[in-house]
Amino acid sequence: KTGSFWLGVIVGFIIMILLNSLPVLCPLIGGFIAGVIARGGAWNGAVAGFTCGILGAIIISVIFIIGGSLFLGVPGFLMALGASFFLLLAALYFAVLGFAGGAIGAAVIK
Repeated sequence: KTGSFWLGVIVGFIIMILLNSLPVLCPLIGGFIAGVIARGGAWNGAVAGFTCGILGAIIISVIFIIGGSLFLGVPGFLMALGASFFLLLAALYFAVLGFAGGAIGAAVIK
């Protein structure tokens, strides 16, 4: 049986946002849920978990850049761009842990 890849990504992303106060468990649980919904084997679940982690990082970075530009002009844009770069680097752990959680979730459901 196959699930819905993008539904898994969106639900996993929402779970990551809701559980943001749990630093390591948050991406693992979000990736696990994404993998369970996406199904299609461990690889498909892992990719769904990875995708929801990267999606979250990109969305937050865009919000920071736009917000910094609107409120502080060019200096705000540069500060937000720098902060977004470090945010993307730090958010890679969301993607990696989401990848692991997705693989576990898809393997368990199979």
